[in-house]
Amino acid sequence: MIINKETLKNIAHLARLDFEEKEADKMILNMNKILTWMEQLNEVNTDNVMPLIHISREINVLREDVVKPSLSHEKGLLNAPKKDSNYFRVPKVIE
Repeated sequence: MIINKETLKNIAHLARLDFEEKEADKMILNMNKILTWMEQLNEVNTDNVMPLIHISREINVLREDVVKPSLSHEKGLLNAPKKDSNYFRVPKVIE
């Protein structure tokens, strides 16, 4: 696959990228280099190679879910910088 200006414009539109026209030639050159390198991977013999399920052999250590009592309303509001009776006071963000 060869990247040309039209393909680059389509990719930029899909990725919501905006760049100047003078950067297009450099971008096309770099993308073509990447695709050429990727095509070289097709030449590697992978017949007897099992697909990877995980990149590393590390195992996540997760804790057991234990039901615990939640904070009371009063304790939850103790460290609030601003509160209004039973609610947190926050700056208005919707116009």
